[in-house]
Parts: sequence; C-alpha cells; structure tokens
Amino acid sequence: MKKIINSPGMFVNDMLTGIYLAHPDELTYVEGDMHALVRKNLKPGKVGLATGGGSGHLPLFLGYVGEGMLDGCSIGDVFQSSSAQQMLAVTKAIDSGAGVLYIYGNYGGDKMNFEMAAEMADFEDNIKVNTVIGKDDVSTDDADNRRGVAGIFFIYKVAGAAADQMMDLDEVTRIARKAADNVRTMGVALSPCTIPRVGKPSFELGENEMEIGMGIHGEAGIRRGQLSTANEIVDEMMEPILEDMKLREEDEVAVLINGLGATPLEEQYIAFKRVHTVLTNRKIKIYHVYTGEFATSMEMAGMSISLFKLDDELKALLSKPAATPFFVQPQL
Repeated sequence: MKKIINSPGMFVNDMLTGIYLAHPDELTYVEGDMHALVRKNLKPGKVGLATGGGSGHLPLFLGYVGEGMLDGCSIGDVFQSSSAQQMLAVTKAIDSGAGVLYIYGNYGGDKMNFEMAAEMADFEDNIKVNTVIGKDDVSTDDADNRRGVAGIFFIYKVAGAAADQMMDLDEVTRIARKAADNVRTMGVALSPCTIPRVGKPSFELGENEMEIGMGIHGEAGIRRGQLSTANEIVDEMMEPILEDMKLREEDEVAVLINGLGATPLEEQYIAFKRVHTVLTNRKIKIYHVYTGEFATSMEMAGMSISLFKLDDELKALLSKPAATPFFVQPQL
C-alpha cells in the first residue's frame, strides 16, 4: 500500500481537518464532531438539504455542501455509514423551521441510520424530515435494490436550486424525486482500490481485465472480461442505460462522465466522444456535459456514465448557480 498518509487510523480525521483548514469561510462542523459537516452562512427560512455516507468517494458526499446545493453532510469512515447521531446533529444544525430533506444513496447502513435520525429529529426537536434515495445504477434489473452512485450529483444540484428559490419542503422533495426518477448510471472498473485500515486491495482484477457494472465499493458487476477499446466499453455501458430510460428522438439529456479516482481526463474525453456519437445517432440532444471526478472510489481506475433526462423545469434548475469548495456550476 502506497498512500500519502500519517497512519491508517487517522486517515479520515486528517482528511477532514485539512478540508476545514482549507475552507474556513465555507465549512464548519457541529457538536464538536468533525464528521458532522455543515456549510456556513445558511440561508434563513430555507429548506435544509442533508446527505451522508462513507469516506473514500470525494467529492461525494461532503463536496457538494455549499451555496446553491447542500447544507450539511454526515461523514463515516472509509466505505462505512455515518452514525444516526451524526446525522441528527447535522439535521438540527441546518433546520431553520422549513424542514429538512435527506438525499442519500441506496445502501443498507445509510438507510437504517438516516431513518433513525429522521425519527429522532421528529420526536426530539419537532423537525419534519422527508427523504429521497438515489438509485441510479442500472447494473441490476431490480430497481428497488439499485445502488446510488455518481448520478446522485444531479439530484443534489436541482434540489439545491429549488431550495435556494425558497420552495417549500414538499415542492423541493417533488423535484428531488423527479430528478431521481430521470437519472441512470453505469460504471466500469479497471483496477481495485485499497482501504487504508485494510492495507490491501479490496478485490482483484487481472492486468488486462475490466468489470462492467462494478459498484463504488467494489460490489460485483455484470460482466468481467478482457479490457476492450474505449468505444466498445462505452457501447456496452450505454446500452443498459438507454434501454432503461426509454429515451426518444429529440429528448434532451445532461451527461456526466465520472472518473473513479485514477482515470485521466484524457481518457474521460475519449469516452465522451463515443457517448456523443451514440446519442447523436439516436437524435438525442445534449444540453450540457460534466466531466471529471464527481464520485470516486479511492484510487480505483475506471469511470461511470450518467444520463439525466431533462424537461424545462429540470433544465432551469440545473443551470442555476452553485458554488462549493469542490464544485462550481458553469454558466449555461
């Protein structure tokens, strides 16, 4: 294991300390717990937006806390859920009387602890909490058990814009659910990653192997086989996305090409070249392209492709300004 760390046990705390020191005007934490991160300069009277999840995925999850997006994030150890108490601390800190919306991925530990936090927030502090769960990974046919991966970025973005316009909790929740219903993702892994506390790769892939559909924690994918060309990889990833979305001619999408931690931008743009060809051949319009690292898996090599089907409402919200330490919305 080669990592720039002090010790495996201090990996998350050292990382969080560095983030707070680097962005003191934007981020802070509450109840003396660095794992309960909130933005500074909260907007009074606004619906609070919270997320949470394990470390090891930057900029997911905490990287989207900021102006025009989320208000708080509870942070777990690497690939582990944060606690219900940490989620509750974030909830209390970001509530300004308009209620709180939880947006998080479809993972057992997160679901259990967020549900517990919502119950405690209601019982102890009379805070109304709604929930939207990201399930964008099409690597399984079972929609209820789909994982929340990079496409959750789009849910954060439009829900954040809706809340920033002072929409009420039910309306912000409606928009977040609409976004969740219209985003699909597929990933491919080329290499494993190493959790610092474990000290060895979490799985094995041969020198010339890839795995289509692997999850961001190393969950099994659809198919493992020999490494293909960029065009062949993209074609195999796009097929289940397009099949599931039932896109038609003249539909419009935003595209997210997401690096998993060790994939150069050059390779991501090669992949987008093929995505552009596939969509153009189907006469599907591309509104905007996001390329870079949006949801990583430590130092895993690979990428994911997300499509976000747009209408006028979602397009307007997607284009609204947003600025966090890890993401700034370009002008569209």
